Amino acid sequence: MAPETVDREVRHDVADVLVRYATGIDRRDWDLFRTCFTDDCEADYGEIGLWHGVDEITEWMRVVHDACGHTLHRITNIVVSPAADGVTARSYVEALVLGPDNGAGVRATGFYDDELVDTPDGWRIARRTFTTIRQEPVAGP
Repeated sequence: MAPETVDREVRHDVADVLVRYATGIDRRDWDLFRTCFTDDCEADYGEIGLWHGVDEITEWMRVVHDACGHTLHRITNIVVSPAADGVTARSYVEALVLGPDNGAGVRATGFYDDELVDTPDGWRIARRTFTTIRQEPVAGP
């Protein structure tokens, strides 16, 4: 028996949320970033931090990333599955975060496990867990 699948349009909409997340960070567009999460979201990034609500995670991301140089967040391998209250998504992430001089920085690789719900404003992440697989320094020029 084939596993239950999610409609192509929903998969596209979920992928759009994840790309919007990365774009919001990289452009420092915090209004765009906020559109990725429910107001009462829970985001657990392990040793990095745990946030309750879109205001907390947005403020933390703003403070951290506004001080950086270039950042490149890439989201790939998005798998969307049905869930009781919406859908779940697992996606891979690779983030390059450079310091203010765009020289040295860090590269982090891992994956997101997300629970998304369909709201009047579209799909939003209600719960997220980030698992770090590897984090390594990037040397400057």
